[in-house]
This record gives sequence, C-alpha cells and structure tokens, in this order.
Amino acid sequence: MENITLKQMRYFEALARHGHFGRAAADCAISQPALSVQIKDLEQALGTALFERGPRQARLTGFGEAFAARVAAILRGVDELGDLARAAQGQLVGRLRIGIIPTIAPYLLPRLVGRLSQRFSGIDLQVRETQTEKLLHELSEGRLDTAIVALPISESWLTEVALFQEDFVLVRPAADAGRPVPDREQLREMRLLLLEEGHCFRDQALSFCSIRSPLTRDSLDGSSLTTLVQMVSAGIGVTLIPEMAVPVETRSAQVAVQAFAPPRPNRTIGMIWRKTSPLAGQLGEVAEIVRAADPSMDRTRSVDRSAPGT
Repeated sequence: MENITLKQMRYFEALARHGHFGRAAADCAISQPALSVQIKDLEQALGTALFERGPRQARLTGFGEAFAARVAAILRGVDELGDLARAAQGQLVGRLRIGIIPTIAPYLLPRLVGRLSQRFSGIDLQVRETQTEKLLHELSEGRLDTAIVALPISESWLTEVALFQEDFVLVRPAADAGRPVPDREQLREMRLLLLEEGHCFRDQALSFCSIRSPLTRDSLDGSSLTTLVQMVSAGIGVTLIPEMAVPVETRSAQVAVQAFAPPRPNRTIGMIWRKTSPLAGQLGEVAEIVRAADPSMDRTRSVDRSAPGT
C-alpha cells in the first residue's frame, strides 16, 4: 500500500462529514474534480472503496466507517501536536476555534471578539454557532478547541468552567404590561412560544414551567429568539428569553419584558474544553476574558422588575 497523505485524510474526513462532494470541496477550498481525484487515489492506495456514490450523496461503506474512526483519531492527534507547540510559546497565537450556542452568540460575541483580539494579538478566531449536541461532537473530534454553552454538561472528558449566571424573563404583548406576572402554574395555561427541539434553552424553559416535552397544550415553536419575540409582538402568545437577549431582541418589538418573582428561572453560562487539550492553560485565560464580557456588566436595564408577583 502506498503512503497515505494527511491531505487525503482531511479531504476524506470532509467528505465523510458532508456526504456530498460539492459541499466537501467547498469546505476544503478546492474544486470538486480535485477532491474526487484525491478520494479516488486514496481508495486505490487502500485497495477498496470508501464511499458508495449516488447522484446526490456519498455514503460511507462498511470499511469507510471503520476507516473514518481511525482517520478522526489521527487528525485529532496531528492537531494536538500543533496545539502543543502553541502552548509551549506561553501565549495563545494562531487559530482558536470557539463554538457557541445560538442563544448566546448574537449577544456575547460583539463584546468578546474585540477583547480577545486585543489580548492575543496573533489570534485567528474562528467561531462556530450551533446547538450544544453538535458542539460536543465537534469538540470530541478535535474540530473545536472550546465552546461557550449553558452548564452543566457533565461529561467526564470535559473541563467545565462556570462564568456567570443570568435570569430568564417573560416577554408578552405590550398591552399586557400592567397585568400581574404569571407564576409557573399560570404560565402552563398560556400559549407558550418556545425554540424548536434541540435547543437547550427550550428544555430549560420547559423545566421551569414543569412541562414535559413535547407539549400537550397549544404551542408554537420558533427557530430563533428573534422569531419568538416577533410572534409575541403580533399577539400570538408569550415566551421566555435570556436577559442578555433583551436589548437586541425587543428594540423593534411591541412587547413588555418583565421579571419573574423569586426564585427566578436562570441559567449558568460557562466554557468547556477537552481535559487532554494542550491549550488548557491558555483556555483558562480565555475563560476570564469571556467572564469579563458578560453583557449584564454594563447593559442598560430594560426589564420591568416592579411588583412581579400576582
């Protein structure tokens, strides 16, 4: 068997992940024909097929699946060698791949990016926004260095660092501003608008209301907090959003934003990374920068906290 190159393995990993030659080629920044040639050369070197080629999809063969697991481990090890070299310099330089969940990203990133660039002048920041489950998968495969998520995650292979807490607030039509804030029992009787399945914030909101998912009552799902708030503005129902989202999401909506009576629903925001990461020391420093970027530190309060009870 001829030597297999790292380039071929990275192209293979991209195609295995996307299942599509065009998308994999775009991800690797090469032409589709060039990717096809590399994959064909790899299969010839191995003496067996890695993919079943269809008109719209490339599926791993049985051997391809076993090969993919080994390739992932090899590529992760190669990336960690680079991380080890960067860690030896004593300062974070080069690529930093951060994952972040959608209910945090739009509100924290504008404050965070400048702080990181100022602290680490040689940093190449790469941000991935997606749901927690996907972030964990990409962390495990070494495709992310760290992630900003809602804790706890409770995975033995991860380091978790709590950064700050924030409350959830009630968003309802502006016409309801003077009405008493419902408690969790009353909230269960209302049309509660939630993020679609897969978002951890949905599960946290359901937990506060002591509602099992899927909901048995009349409800609607949205793909983003923006959609939920605009639905509330249109009089369709009520929703919960994290307090950091209030200034951005309510500035063009006719809604009332009110705090719940204590104990208020809340979440803990934190950072996670692999315990085996050579960048662990530098990521601890990044965590302190994220903590200092907490939007609650200096935002203008726009939540009605008066007489929250009934």
